Amino acid sequence: MQILITIALIIIGVLLFEFIIFAHEFGHFITAKRSGVQVNEFALGMGPKIFGFKKGETQYSLRLFPVGGYCSMEGEDEESDNPRAFVNAKIWKRMIIIVAGAFMNFVVGLLFVFILTLFTPQFGTTTIDQFAPNAASACSGLQEGDKILSIDGYNIFNAKDLQFAIQTLNYKNVDPKSLEIYREDCAQKLTVTYSSLVNDNKLSDEKSTELYKNVLAPVSQKINASGTKDEAYSLMKSGIDQLYKVSAVSKPKDFKYPEIEVKDERIRYTGDVRVVRGGAETELKDVHFYTYYKDDNAKKEQKYSVMMDFYVTPKEKNFGTIMEETFTGTLTMARSVWKSLVMLVQGRFSFNELSGPVGITKAVETVAADGLENGGFGIAVFNILSIMALITVNLGIVNMLPFPALDGGRFVFLLIEAIFRKPIPRKVEYIVNGAGLAILLLFIAVVSVKDVFQLITGTFPTM
Repeated sequence: MQILITIALIIIGVLLFEFIIFAHEFGHFITAKRSGVQVNEFALGMGPKIFGFKKGETQYSLRLFPVGGYCSMEGEDEESDNPRAFVNAKIWKRMIIIVAGAFMNFVVGLLFVFILTLFTPQFGTTTIDQFAPNAASACSGLQEGDKILSIDGYNIFNAKDLQFAIQTLNYKNVDPKSLEIYREDCAQKLTVTYSSLVNDNKLSDEKSTELYKNVLAPVSQKINASGTKDEAYSLMKSGIDQLYKVSAVSKPKDFKYPEIEVKDERIRYTGDVRVVRGGAETELKDVHFYTYYKDDNAKKEQKYSVMMDFYVTPKEKNFGTIMEETFTGTLTMARSVWKSLVMLVQGRFSFNELSGPVGITKAVETVAADGLENGGFGIAVFNILSIMALITVNLGIVNMLPFPALDGGRFVFLLIEAIFRKPIPRKVEYIVNGAGLAILLLFIAVVSVKDVFQLITGTFPTM
């Protein structure tokens, strides 16, 4: 039965991905047809043709490998005397045809997010409802009732914006042998250094502490750091200063602690947060959040995402909020993709954090398995649809980047032609696009090799 469920999820994932590609190419296809441009072939999939048929001037085909598709137009990549060739169409028509693919990706993104929103039990606002006991963000400035407007200049419109902004804060390493402990509801802060009091073994190496590998950390426990070995050691095994992963943005008042694992290196994330408090805007400097590296040195570069250590107030679910969440949720995805690209250029994301087709497939498998484990088949499908929504929005944005061979690069050539009223020599355009395509294929190949290496060894290759 498990095998059948897995096969069903694989089929669902493949069909959703092909639907994304189909929608993109259909955008080019339908606008080309409407603009009078001759379409020679409309194909779904790549590789050898499984079957096909011809209707009018266009060949329709289904191909073996479900990894793409294409819309082949007369005169798209070569000179043509055909008056209905793409190259001979008016500039504004060619611009519409080029942009239509990305536009359809956003339409599909809206559709996917709408479906996800329908099955989301509760929506969250951007107003803080409740903190985890001794939450770092509360102890560094935030208060219950604060409505968060922006974090480090990134405007917050919904709960998903809030999550993304916190996850992408600037960070710095924290001394792994120094713990910051807040007492009396953050009224007093203690810093305890235990390097001279205990050995350097990780807790996972201590035979007597196997039970503490997976514990519920009592962060509200009162601890007096008197300097004795036992008390200093208890700070480590109690998990003080750990950050609790929030499973959703809206929860009841009874704050439940998820299980956490002991980590041996902490990362502090800080950001300036602008909030509405008491009817007035206030800016809070250096609000703290934490995350932790995995215990395994081989996976040192795989850090846990920093998460919110508070819950937000829920929002009533009705037709109006469903539509609001659909549009703002899709916009949030687009903004997050764009900011991620900017952070990549700035060097805040490393090469190892990029994923190609292999890495994306692994990510889909991971979210599907997580869904099966935590909620069953329906949750697994929900998770797959979530990642597919992000993929289609990502495809729409990346494809419009002004890089040769991408739709965005072609659009730049059309802009130049429109401004100077003269097209760039076709030979030059073909050479530039060919070089761009070669670079893209090489980049995808390198990232895919990295993904395969990581999949097989569980570690990142040394770059």
